[in-house]
Amino acid sequence: MTSNTENKIRLGITIGDINGVGLEVIIKTFMDDRIFDFCTPIVYGSSKIASYHCNALNIEDFSFNIIKSPKEANSKKANLINCWQDEVKVQLGQSSEFSGKYALRSLDVAINDLKKGDLQALVTAPINKNSINQFKSDFKGHTDYIKKEFNASDCLMFMISEHLKIGMVTVHEAVKDISEILSTTKILSKLQIMNRSLKQDFGIEKPKIAVLGLNPHAGEEGTIGNEEENVITPAINQAKAENILAFGPYSADGFFGSGNFSNFDGVLAMYHDQALIPFKYMNFGSGVNYTAGLSIIRTSPDHGTGYDLAGKNVASEESFREAVYAACDIYRSRNNFKKASGNALQPKVVEQVAG
Repeated sequence: MTSNTENKIRLGITIGDINGVGLEVIIKTFMDDRIFDFCTPIVYGSSKIASYHCNALNIEDFSFNIIKSPKEANSKKANLINCWQDEVKVQLGQSSEFSGKYALRSLDVAINDLKKGDLQALVTAPINKNSINQFKSDFKGHTDYIKKEFNASDCLMFMISEHLKIGMVTVHEAVKDISEILSTTKILSKLQIMNRSLKQDFGIEKPKIAVLGLNPHAGEEGTIGNEEENVITPAINQAKAENILAFGPYSADGFFGSGNFSNFDGVLAMYHDQALIPFKYMNFGSGVNYTAGLSIIRTSPDHGTGYDLAGKNVASEESFREAVYAACDIYRSRNNFKKASGNALQPKVVEQVAG
């Protein structure tokens, strides 16, 4: 990634689960001050909890610049906004209702600043959905929550790396329900989002998209299943009618085993593990989860809360750092895309505070 101070953005960072590795990977990422050439990070959380994690990790040469609003951010430091003053007990490596409560508080305050235009993008540290569900029963995850907050009719969970960009039609649904959930309309919507994202977010003028089948061997012409013939192929044909370069459906095993995935700019899978198994095999610890189809930019690392690693100073920050870089790159790509139509995004001027 090339430094470009003209496109340097204010980047919101949520701390995720306070008992997990979120703050560890955040702190490790911003201990390298070269990253400030690309963004001004603003962490939403608690300075007390941040200090607790620094002490637990034996990190002495790092501190956040405490601010009250993004407008006070120091462009050469990692900034932090205190989202609560409560005394909160950190229980490293454990799921708790409190960890879910404050993870959501961090997200809500950051989303509010995004809506006001005080941030240009958001990177979310990992959460535990079960912890949040203990006091907010309808919470289904970051993607669904942010989609509703920004009134998006649909979005795409898009796993991105240098080698593979793969989205999925269904995400966190039980395998037994996938066939009933799939529809031509739903698949077409995901293809439209992916096609648009590859153009505006990744600068690919004419993206080629591969579509995977649902059944083994892509149904073998209906002998193993009929979803390919009745649902998936009609969606591909409709996409082609809209000048989307969509191809398939492909049998997932042969598609990845033969290396055919490298001939496409994006891949659309039918369900979670069909996408995540090859993606994590190729990019474990370095991939990025991007929510395509939103008016705002949101990325996250490709791992979870890492309870088993929390407080041990062994968690890798690579995926989180890549999520930061991806958010900056996507912002820049969107800006270039909009410049072509005379509607460029511009970061608001932020008062630089000494410290």
